[in-house]
Amino acid sequence: MNQFRFSRRPDIGDKVRVSFEFFPPKNDEMEARLWDTVTRLEPLKPKFVSVTYGAGGSTRERTARTVKRILNETTLTPAAHMTCVDAARDQVDTVIREFVDFGVTRFVALRGDPAAGVGTAYRPHPDGYANGAELVGALKSVGDFDISVSAYPEKHPESPDFATDIDMLKRKVDNGATRAITQFFFDNDLYERYVERARRAGIYIPIVPGILPVHNFTQVANFSSRCGALVPAWLAERFEGLENDPQTHALVASAVAAEQVLDLVERGVGDFHFYTMNRADLVFAVCHMIGIRSHEAEATGSAAA
Repeated sequence: MNQFRFSRRPDIGDKVRVSFEFFPPKNDEMEARLWDTVTRLEPLKPKFVSVTYGAGGSTRERTARTVKRILNETTLTPAAHMTCVDAARDQVDTVIREFVDFGVTRFVALRGDPAAGVGTAYRPHPDGYANGAELVGALKSVGDFDISVSAYPEKHPESPDFATDIDMLKRKVDNGATRAITQFFFDNDLYERYVERARRAGIYIPIVPGILPVHNFTQVANFSSRCGALVPAWLAERFEGLENDPQTHALVASAVAAEQVLDLVERGVGDFHFYTMNRADLVFAVCHMIGIRSHEAEATGSAAA
């Protein structure tokens, strides 16, 4: 019976779409690693790639430079992140126009983490956009952009309950959001229940699962505790004892991410957004597992045949 599993169909790679997130590099070494990653993942033909944007514009120039280079030197479609932390409306509007002048037509609109870091109190700028919904409205007032927004299968850590959290997502949709991309999660049941809540609330845009391959379990566990994402006991057990064994850690991480994605494929999910951490290997391996092939490899195979 296993031969009839949906995830094992030979054409599954034609039915699944992926997108990737990168962050702007801080130095020459990180720049080289980013572009190695971009070069490796570009042949997978993602729907788009997003470039993050620091609180209060702290990475403004680096984000702009990365977006420009993607536009000018690759076949990829970049989506520029926008946040409204520590910035007045006119500052945010100026950045939006700058990205539009580059040729950007896709954005990821986020309220953004507090400047002091995840887990600290958020205070809107007195002259700024208060939240992601207002930021979406600002983008839509400039142009008919493709706008992705955030969603939280375990609810945003600052939301008192799921009703409040879903209401914020609905406000983003009402203001013009095209899709929602979730915070990373490791329990697929949580994602499925969240989508059901959203649909009951009348939210019908795609809710794309955000997938985080575990490059470093200790770091992921620490970050998860601050942003309210559950790290299941079974996940911790899989990485137990691998702190000083990076090779095995990478193999386990690849298997864990592939298992999660394939289970979601079986549940009918067709779009995935990968938080690459500017590293290609694990993401490339998972994409290969779900049938997404490098177009360069296909061309090479055809030539050899």
